[in-house]
Amino acid sequence: MNMTSILQSLSKTIHLSLGIAILLFLGLYFFGDGFALDRYFFSWLFRYLHVLAGIMWIGLLWYFNFVQIPSMPNIPDEQKPAIGKVIAPKALFWFRWAAFATILTGLIVAYLNGYLHQAMTLGIGDEVGKNTAIGIGMWLGLIMAYNVWFVIWPNQKRALGLVDVAPEIKASSAKKAMIFSRINTLLSLPMLLTMVAAQNLY
Repeated sequence: MNMTSILQSLSKTIHLSLGIAILLFLGLYFFGDGFALDRYFFSWLFRYLHVLAGIMWIGLLWYFNFVQIPSMPNIPDEQKPAIGKVIAPKALFWFRWAAFATILTGLIVAYLNGYLHQAMTLGIGDEVGKNTAIGIGMWLGLIMAYNVWFVIWPNQKRALGLVDVAPEIKASSAKKAMIFSRINTLLSLPMLLTMVAAQNLY
């Protein structure tokens, strides 16, 4: 099996990428100083999964807002069903589940590192700037995930015709989904800033 045949298959590409990641992990373990399978290890593992899920989530959010939505008026009407019936539903599947995985793994990381309560209360009373920064980021992420699951996805199902509704409801649902997608885009830069700040400025 040559590399071209691997790269032509997404499944094979991902499996190879995972294999390389595991080999690198084993190399770091056996040829470095080693590390225990303790709280710090699982904190690292879930942080890694958190970053992976976050890249998928925010990457698709920006794809919708920087590529798909602005391009739709320029796509001929006879080609638009390919977007609405094939590409968008698949993208929305990964979009919403990546949002869920990002939130879940982020909460686990906060719990394992002992700052979940402090972050969720925005560090009020403990005078620790890191807790305030990560707390703001977490709350912004939770708001964005809520928008994905309870506003954007239900409205996209109607807009894409995945559920039968009247034409006027379909149009209003498309507009509402777009507006809340833009709200999430608006929140994405502050969310990322506060989370990165919490890790690097304190």
